[in-house]
Amino acid sequence: MFIVKSYLLAVILCVVTMMCWGSWGNTQKLAGKSWRYELFYWDYVIGILLFSLLVGFTFGSIGEEGRSFTADLAQLSLPTFGWILVGGIVFNLANILLSASISQAGMSVAFPVGVGLALVLGVVQNYILQAKGSAMLLFLGVLLVAVAIIVNGFASGRVQKLRAQKASIGAEASKGSSGSRKGIVLAIVAGVLMSFFYSFVAKGMDLDNFENPAIGKATPYTAFFIFSVGIFLSNFLWGTIAMKHPVEGKPVGYADYFKGTGSLHLVGLLGGIIWGLGTVLSYIAAGKAGAAISYALGQGAPMIAALWGVLVWKEFKGADAKTNGYLAIMFIFFIAGLAMIVFAGS
Repeated sequence: MFIVKSYLLAVILCVVTMMCWGSWGNTQKLAGKSWRYELFYWDYVIGILLFSLLVGFTFGSIGEEGRSFTADLAQLSLPTFGWILVGGIVFNLANILLSASISQAGMSVAFPVGVGLALVLGVVQNYILQAKGSAMLLFLGVLLVAVAIIVNGFASGRVQKLRAQKASIGAEASKGSSGSRKGIVLAIVAGVLMSFFYSFVAKGMDLDNFENPAIGKATPYTAFFIFSVGIFLSNFLWGTIAMKHPVEGKPVGYADYFKGTGSLHLVGLLGGIIWGLGTVLSYIAAGKAGAAISYALGQGAPMIAALWGVLVWKEFKGADAKTNGYLAIMFIFFIAGLAMIVFAGS
């Protein structure tokens, strides 16, 4: 299987992870113009599962080092399988809530609050699991990211207040403000749940030796596949609940899913593939960078999502100079925090 052997390459892969995790939400925004996020999410989940098989039978099966994808699957212990499967189940619930938050508050709010919170909490858990790198630099970086999250909250609150003041119809202003508040609450709950999934997956992997992994443990490619199975199977529960009890609008059913056009389904599949690419690269990089640093760099995704939300989707349209100042400060703190995390492992 393909194995990363240098810290620099591990960091590069983590940066790609950050780009993927921060960009998949664009597919939801594209589909959301005519497609409910609860229906989009099924294609997203299927895309992740199909991509996990593709990468397992390609990069997970080439080379002489480590165990091949099929051989690794055959030797997994039951606890390993269980830990990784639980990771997928927990992640899926968190990600559905994050998707709901995107539909309510937009990418530039949902990602910094939800994923940023997951970064802060998750790094602590993963560092306890595998202490690798400078703790001082790592947690200083996390602190800077936490400040960026708070500043983003200030910016979001201010732009909502400005829109309420400019709205000609009070009811519309109230509705928009209520939707944003609901989106922030959903993002917070999603962030807390999302902080746990990576540590569950890491417990099922031998992070110190991908070349000759311990018997019963999973390689990155096998872990990603089992994780994807957990996401897919749990979606029959979490996804169904989201469809029957949506945060906004009328309930939808499975019959509505099959009414979607081919292009809408492809957009959802693409979203799953983009997220899946970022995830498997994060698992691969964890062997050299460590679980905490690999997770932390990947969870720099809020900065990417916020850039998409601000520059492409115009989610802060109508903001004044002070709000734009908040956004600038947010990006500066995010970049500084991520730089500290990189140096922590070098």
